[in-house]
Amino acid sequence: MQKDSGTGGGGQVRNRRRGSNEAPADVSKANGGQLLVNDHNKYRSMWTRIKSSIWMIGGFALIIYMGHLYIWAMIVVIQIFMAKELFNLLRRSHEDKQLPGFRLLNWHFFFTAMLFVYGRILNQRLVNTVVQDKFLYKLVSAFTKYHMVTCYFLYIAGFMWFILTLKKKMYKYQFGQYAWTHMILIVVFAQSSFTVANIFEGMFWFLLPASLIVVNDCAAYFFGFYFGRTPLIKLSPKKTWEGFIGASVTTVIAAFVLANFFGQYQWLTCPRKDLSTGWLQCDPGPLFKPEHFTLPRWVPFPWREIQILPVQWHALGLGLFASIIAPFGGFFASGFKRAFKIKDFGDSIPGHGGITDRMDCQMVMAVFAYIYHQSFVVSQGVSVESILEMILMNLTFEEQRMLYTKLGELIQERQFGQS
Repeated sequence: MQKDSGTGGGGQVRNRRRGSNEAPADVSKANGGQLLVNDHNKYRSMWTRIKSSIWMIGGFALIIYMGHLYIWAMIVVIQIFMAKELFNLLRRSHEDKQLPGFRLLNWHFFFTAMLFVYGRILNQRLVNTVVQDKFLYKLVSAFTKYHMVTCYFLYIAGFMWFILTLKKKMYKYQFGQYAWTHMILIVVFAQSSFTVANIFEGMFWFLLPASLIVVNDCAAYFFGFYFGRTPLIKLSPKKTWEGFIGASVTTVIAAFVLANFFGQYQWLTCPRKDLSTGWLQCDPGPLFKPEHFTLPRWVPFPWREIQILPVQWHALGLGLFASIIAPFGGFFASGFKRAFKIKDFGDSIPGHGGITDRMDCQMVMAVFAYIYHQSFVVSQGVSVESILEMILMNLTFEEQRMLYTKLGELIQERQFGQS
């Protein structure tokens, strides 16, 4: 079954043959100047892919509507499935039978890493959520204070577990699996965790990059399917220059348009300061306040004045990265699968392969979106809000309660004086 004929987010051009999960041999004549649109057998695989995409997009839209916590839960589920697919890649049932509990050790390291990373990212938001409950606040404060040492000793426990389970004549396999587990944590978990940081900075910074990868993927598939003739890269013989160029232009245009659309909703632009699920209201900030421009007379548009959000200019940078650099995540995945002689990382998504096949470019894009946001969007100066957060972190529950009470009294006195 053919996945992509172009190139794009998600690394999506792979030869898919019925039957075994072995990778196709290197076929230099894969394109051979022939348009895939003339291959009627490919329409069945394209229709399967379209149906799966509709289900995924529909489910994704529902989770976006439900809010930040549900998106975080979705990311965690995706990470677990990716880890499972990659853990199984080098698994040997014969060796595993001689090492009872060895697979459990892999998951021990995985969930220890999850506790460490998400604890660091979300600790302040967790504190903000329970600040009004004395018992929960003390519990969370203790967790926050001893979070790093807890994760360290959990890792050390796994390390000792590994050493104690070393078995004669199995050393090479066990150390290989140990290294493989840590590579998964670095390449998969660490990168995709940046997505969660983007979500709580404002869903805009998660949704736009993710959408651009999807747009690039779909555009590459259709441009390559209908116009692809010139092979792009040997790692993926079915990827074409026509698909790559068509997808790049489409993605940059989509970035500019989608940024304007997403930027109009506070639900997508407001940062989430706690772990609640309520509706958000905030000052959108200058990036999401429209600016008006008058077009020159020679521009062939039916209107003379247009409205642009400043964030749309930032979106062009994200679009360029999504169309030019992010596809290399797919190239990497293609080479990886060829090295292990498999056609897909899994078969959980009909027409697409496994979860990892869908997320290879998303991970690259998530890291860039986070770095871009922190470098060019977030103010680097010290804000009043950040100072207040630092102060609150060092206050006890009673001190915080007294502070809130005093602030409430001051606000009431000021309002009474103005009236």
